[in-house]
Amino acid sequence: MERRMVVTTRECPARLVPVGTPVTIPKDTFVTITQSLGGSYTVILNGNMARVDGTDADALGLEPITFDFATPPDGHIDEVQVQEALKSVYDPEIPVDIVELGLVYGVSIAQGSGVVRISMTLTAPGCGMGPVLVSDVKYRVARVPNVREVDVDLVFDPPWSRERMSDEARLATGMFF
Repeated sequence: MERRMVVTTRECPARLVPVGTPVTIPKDTFVTITQSLGGSYTVILNGNMARVDGTDADALGLEPITFDFATPPDGHIDEVQVQEALKSVYDPEIPVDIVELGLVYGVSIAQGSGVVRISMTLTAPGCGMGPVLVSDVKYRVARVPNVREVDVDLVFDPPWSRERMSDEARLATGMFF
């Protein structure tokens, strides 16, 4: 997507980049879309960068991403749906989802309490986009039916390396060597 200015059609939740602080963009506000990656949009708002989730793309005059997860009849959290939600989150700077990139180290689901715990890392410990990425994970996984809480444990041991990437991710990024 090329850089373009739009006017918001409704109030829109967003997160400031790189700190992840939630903000609300008022209706009828001019913003400049600077990036579209993995269903999220980076916009310039009053001189600051903010990230708008793809589920709120209609506020930018774009087609929103929808999550059509069937609610399991047993009231449990479906692990496949959790994985689908995780695969909808993309690294802000690399056009690959966080699962294929090898950033997700583990997922555990406590069915009784509805808590999903995710152990993940970043491509670099000092990555300024870390809070935004963690926020994206929490937001998307929380959309899975029966999830009451999402806890993300950001770890750096073991450190991430390109060997953790899927073959498809290595091909997409040119890191297959």
